Amino acid sequence: MVRKKGTSSFMLPGGKIETDESPRATAVREIAEELHLDLDPDRLDLLGSWTTDAANEPDTHVTGTVFLHRGTPDGLNAQDPGFFSEIDEAEWFPIADLPQDTPERAFAPLTRNHVIPELLNRGVN
Repeated sequence: MVRKKGTSSFMLPGGKIETDESPRATAVREIAEELHLDLDPDRLDLLGSWTTDAANEPDTHVTGTVFLHRGTPDGLNAQDPGFFSEIDEAEWFPIADLPQDTPERAFAPLTRNHVIPELLNRGVN
């Protein structure tokens, strides 16, 4: 998960769909922009699409279409602070034991309330 600059919530990397762009193409583009990874769109499986509260914008809802990438992509260097442009921090978290939210580190509602339960439902760990 990533924490974008100026925020306190960890979330999945991603962003807004551009005109005439599919959710899958958006996922590939956003991962390239945010994490400098080239994902193979054929390795993305739809996990789900949910509408929920935005993590960093009060009184705002977001709809997230989330894909599961088969396998770990090569090339991610989450430990290099200069690696990301709009990301302050990237970290791996355990799916089955996601830490509780604190004022210093929270998790986006989309991730905590929808993505994690769906991953656990599918037996992903």
